[in-house]
Amino acid sequence: MLDSKPLLFPSDFPPIRRRRLTTLQVNLGYRCNQSCLHCHVDAGPKRSEEMSLETLDELLGFLRRGDLTLLDITGGAPELNQVFRPLVIAARGLGMRVMDRCNLTILEEPGQEDLADFLAEHEVEVIASLPCYLQENVDAQRGSGTFEASLRGLRALNARGYGRSDGRLLLSLVYNPTGASLPPSQCALEAEYKRELKTRYGIEFNRLLTLANMPIRRFGSWLQSTRQFDDYLGLLKSAHQAANLEAVMCRDLISVDWQGYIYDCDFNQMLDLPLRQGDGDLHRLSPVSPNPGSPNQRKRLHLRDLTSAELLRERSIQVGEHCYGCTAGQGSSCGGALA
Repeated sequence: MLDSKPLLFPSDFPPIRRRRLTTLQVNLGYRCNQSCLHCHVDAGPKRSEEMSLETLDELLGFLRRGDLTLLDITGGAPELNQVFRPLVIAARGLGMRVMDRCNLTILEEPGQEDLADFLAEHEVEVIASLPCYLQENVDAQRGSGTFEASLRGLRALNARGYGRSDGRLLLSLVYNPTGASLPPSQCALEAEYKRELKTRYGIEFNRLLTLANMPIRRFGSWLQSTRQFDDYLGLLKSAHQAANLEAVMCRDLISVDWQGYIYDCDFNQMLDLPLRQGDGDLHRLSPVSPNPGSPNQRKRLHLRDLTSAELLRERSIQVGEHCYGCTAGQGSSCGGALA
């Protein structure tokens, strides 16, 4: 895989700082039952990284001493991890909203036959990947047979009450462009999705989130191999909207990896860019060297080191050229368009 990280620095992306932390996004590991072209995590069946029970205890300790409102669980396929269900149960017990970033096909994996029931029982918000309502586009991006499996997953969720207008069990779908382009209008595309999925397949959902593809990891490698990297980065930069800087997710969120280390966002996690140090002393830092020689890996902040979320307020955020993916056009975040 071609590494796009050296192409993202130095950067002229505007400096930004944190506000009050409200959301914890946790990546439970990179193992997945799929290997999608657009995946910025480079997840797949051969990845073995996953959160341990020890790290789960440290994560729950942070949630108990924090004042967070939302837990956003991602992967890989997070449901494959042994800590997924204990984490959901504990977070809901603390009164937190919990989101599961689900690829839908996981609902048919061996051992996951009761997953839809579990999610509904604990009122977990499901964020489900479905890059198009047309079979050929979905299968081209995510593999043959994925579309039909995704429809079966959506029907299973609908049967348990997901996607209804009462909003008790929220079901959001995620759209990613299939190529080197920006997403269309989220509002217009949502109406189109709702019409087509209801008419063609009898499927309902609450909202559509449009996400821009990041020029990193697997998608960044594809851009380089097809000689579209510079053009795509140019597209992102030319479409930059300064107003979107107020709403980018990294200002209110931190990303935690499967080992418990902290990053400004999931994209920085995949680029191995730990949360920035040097704005003052946070506390002791955990020495770790998974990649010997990497200056970013000499010392990183771990959840166990962060005694209060308030210690992060007003800290500068690590930025690079990839950050233009969040501010281009209508903007893009884990919660969809910003504008």
